Amino acid sequence: MESVKINNSTEVLDTLKDHFLIAMPSLNDPYFKHSVVYICEHDEKGAMGFIINFPVKLTLQELLNNVDSIDHYPEPPLLNPVFLGGPLELERGFVLHSPVTDNSQSTKLNDQLMVSNSNAILSTLGTENEPEEYIVTLGYASWSSGQLEKEMNDNHWISMESQNDIIFSTPVEQRWIESLQRLGIHPEQLSTEIGHA
Repeated sequence: MESVKINNSTEVLDTLKDHFLIAMPSLNDPYFKHSVVYICEHDEKGAMGFIINFPVKLTLQELLNNVDSIDHYPEPPLLNPVFLGGPLELERGFVLHSPVTDNSQSTKLNDQLMVSNSNAILSTLGTENEPEEYIVTLGYASWSSGQLEKEMNDNHWISMESQNDIIFSTPVEQRWIESLQRLGIHPEQLSTEIGHA
């Protein structure tokens, strides 16, 4: 993990920015059970990210049809699922996507991943200008200062560096298990007593 300085002092904070949080089997919160969360911000003020493996009963086409500023109707319709990004601000949409020619509406997360909550990116979906890879989430997850660190210490999560192919290519139902397996862990090996990576 990277380290960032806090208030220009010599104290450092381990950051989980650009990492996955993988829920331990003991985490029973209905929003996060068996979740994989991509963390896009993490510092002394807290953390923010998006669950990447919980599709909702809404297709991208249905979402686009409900956005007033978007008036194109892709053919064939976009049947990809929309994801539950987290329990906060469920009315807000976010697009995790590969780089596009005009990145002015997006924030870089790593060399091949950006995030945007702009309708400008949403409006490209289903057109020749769409990102090569993308997922759309509604809402996001957030932790206050020190909250995520406590949850890590309480063994609710293990972490790993993010891997874009899990976000974009791994079948949704396999993302949790695949993330664990890339750490060399099988879910049946985990218990509430095991330490975290």
